[in-house]
Amino acid sequence: MSGEPGARRFEGKVVLVAGGNSGIGLAAAVAFAGEGARVIVTGRDPATLRAAQDQIGHGALALQSDIKDLHAGTALIERVRSDYGRIDVLFVNAGIGAFIPVEQVTEEVWDHMAGVNLKGPYFLIQKALPLLGTGSSIVLTSSIGHCKGLPGNSVYAAAKAGLRSLARNLGVELVARGIRVNCVSPGPIDTPLFTRSGIPADELEDMREMMRGNVPMKRFGTSEECARAVLFLASSEASFITGVDLLVDGGVVSF
Repeated sequence: MSGEPGARRFEGKVVLVAGGNSGIGLAAAVAFAGEGARVIVTGRDPATLRAAQDQIGHGALALQSDIKDLHAGTALIERVRSDYGRIDVLFVNAGIGAFIPVEQVTEEVWDHMAGVNLKGPYFLIQKALPLLGTGSSIVLTSSIGHCKGLPGNSVYAAAKAGLRSLARNLGVELVARGIRVNCVSPGPIDTPLFTRSGIPADELEDMREMMRGNVPMKRFGTSEECARAVLFLASSEASFITGVDLLVDGGVVSF
């Protein structure tokens, strides 16, 4: 059955995963490659990119590229055009998070967070459009932060709300071209984003316990669980789905 182990829904497809060197992006890249895709992943850290390329296998290509750097985005798309000629699936997963009280948010913090989580993805999609043809798919990683308030999360949540809105609006704008645009909104997923949040270790563990307790399933999700939702939206199984926000949150928003 399609979607089961051994399925080849992406045989020969070209898949670009922006932010594919860890967490949900890496799990999705591994899954895409396992179903026959030719995968390109991007990230900022050369060491994690090398490790990701080895883990993905299947001839995957890992390229250093900062999504906030629009010139780097242009170079990335030109490389994909030169090497592959097209993009069948664009999964924009690159993102950063930090919990900062509103009084401590500076213009630099705002610009950096919005640059990585919203502005960069927007212009990467724009640059990639000439390589996206009929039947292609764009998937964005938003967050349940756009649905649920959390102290100190205002800048991150605002950017992720922008991504969710982007999926809805681009879904309408690109539907006549045969390009579907959707997003996934993960809840508490056990990814490196937590350890990079800047919160001291003891406070981080307290926060994790609090978040775990608020999940109806009483656990964190895994990157692989979220990746399965991404692959569904990217696949022909979702051929009549566009503009949606698929919550992968253990019931946090719904219950």
